[in-house]
Amino acid sequence: MPTPPLPSIADSLASFAPFAVLASQSLTRLAQGARALRAARGEMLLHRGSDPGGCYVVIEGEVKLFLISSNGAEKIIRMAGPGDSFCEESAFGSSPQSLSAQATRDSVVVFLRREAVQAAMLAQPEFALGLTTRLAARINELVEGMEQCIQRSSTQRVAHYLVQHADQDAKCTEVRLTCDKQTIASQLNLTPETFSRVLNRLTRDGFILPRGRRSIMLTDLPRLARFAA
Repeated sequence: MPTPPLPSIADSLASFAPFAVLASQSLTRLAQGARALRAARGEMLLHRGSDPGGCYVVIEGEVKLFLISSNGAEKIIRMAGPGDSFCEESAFGSSPQSLSAQATRDSVVVFLRREAVQAAMLAQPEFALGLTTRLAARINELVEGMEQCIQRSSTQRVAHYLVQHADQDAKCTEVRLTCDKQTIASQLNLTPETFSRVLNRLTRDGFILPRGRRSIMLTDLPRLARFAA
């Protein structure tokens, strides 16, 4: 896809934190040299070990960040949607990228050069604070994911995932799965077969009622939350 005119990139970035805090002049400088890329579903954006020389921001669609184990199994570390950034470590230094990135939907991403990101951070400390706050939250998410794998059983992991995506104000509520079951299983460090078995068990025990391929009714959210804890 041809790179859109500069105002389009700047306007797109301005819709998302922490880019929204940048002054117009700083945002324009950041957008200079930036590239808008269209990625089809399944297209690789980045391979582990590479140094792209900057970071990416998702404008539309979704990108998965993942690792491949020694036996070839895929482990999804994070799903990045509109407004999310990834590969920030390459914006701060030249260390090899730790994760691979692949579009899971038709997507539009913007690539920002390392020098431009660093200049914006120096020009506006609140922007730098916003980026580091986002990275700190990412670390907390990783620790929570590790904690899940260590302290929760496979059934508790699935229950916790459903509780996290439910309307907390309702006792009985429907959860719409935004990812396919294979992707969710990878995020929870489960095989697709184990994930399906857990859903069947939760159904038999009266915690959930499947509603088609992508919807699940939680019959008693407080009870499921206690089970997941």
